[in-house]
Amino acid sequence: MVDLQTQYQRIKQDIDAGIQEVIESAAFIKGPKVAEFQAHLEAYTGAKHVIPVGNGTDALQIALMGLGLKPGDEVITPTFTFIATAEVVALLGLTPVVVDVDWNTMNIDVEAVRRAITPKTKAIVPVHLFGQCAPMDEIMKIAEEHHLFVVEDACQAIGAQYTFPDGTTKQAGTIGHIGCTSFFPSKNLGCYGDGGAIFTDDDALADRMRAIANHGCHIRYHHDEVGVNSRLDSIQAAILDAKLPHLNEYIAARRKAADYYDKAFANNSKLLIPGRQAHSTHVFHQYTLRVVGANRDELRSQLAERGIPAMIYYPVPLHQQKAYLDPRYKDGDFPVAERLAECVLSLPMHTELDEEQLAYITSNTLDLIG
Repeated sequence: MVDLQTQYQRIKQDIDAGIQEVIESAAFIKGPKVAEFQAHLEAYTGAKHVIPVGNGTDALQIALMGLGLKPGDEVITPTFTFIATAEVVALLGLTPVVVDVDWNTMNIDVEAVRRAITPKTKAIVPVHLFGQCAPMDEIMKIAEEHHLFVVEDACQAIGAQYTFPDGTTKQAGTIGHIGCTSFFPSKNLGCYGDGGAIFTDDDALADRMRAIANHGCHIRYHHDEVGVNSRLDSIQAAILDAKLPHLNEYIAARRKAADYYDKAFANNSKLLIPGRQAHSTHVFHQYTLRVVGANRDELRSQLAERGIPAMIYYPVPLHQQKAYLDPRYKDGDFPVAERLAECVLSLPMHTELDEEQLAYITSNTLDLIG
């Protein structure tokens, strides 16, 4: 699914030099490499403030803590996503309110968001699923109308661009009040361990979230509020800083692979290619088909027999997860998400796919689907 070894070999000299520099400096925590990467990521994304943290889940949690939400406050998020989005809401004693998604783009359904708003709603967490932005112009309008916060889960979409109706363009994660991303190794910009970052243009929010990520203190041993311990270590920062200059190149390689898949499957009625969100570019963290009129699980097993990995993101929507069962929701309430969970299939997607590999994957998939 991901070829990190070949990617590493292409930039081995820069990666190794960065790691060696950290080791020789012995500045393993909050060292200069973290500050350098932070500055470079601010320049790349256009975010006024980047706050490096331990992982993407921490980024989401610290973002919600930074907003000062109280137990019982409602946070709207899609039911078709990775568990971390609802996990942090529940951990903070907030109330997750899940909504359905769009069949074509698999991103959050804007009208479903509108219907879910109550007097207790305080925030919306749209997820930029699989590498393209949710419909952020509409989400921001809704948030403004109802005085809500928007926290973007951009963990799969770093580098994606969103163009607003007036022609202005912003990067995923820099549109809402706060944005969050992950540097998990398989991400488009991934380190060799765990890592994440928070984006905001709000000075006061940035100041508060930095403190929260550092045990709730601005001055050492003076703790103004309850915080957490979440930081990006210097070695991971060095790795990310070596890879960041190649991010646009990595995105272009993923798009080229996606174009190949698109053309191969365009005329097959059983394999629906990923829909594209209006106004957003797609960076293809995953290339996710919808298998209709055929057995998805059988296809996946048959592909594995031919040496082709395929993954299911995600087999169980949030409202059907045991840990998040809620009497407000029942099977059938979110028909699009439930249908997607039964039919999505993600094919290999990474920077090192060559035409021979793509031809093997597509020809075998078409042969098996019939």
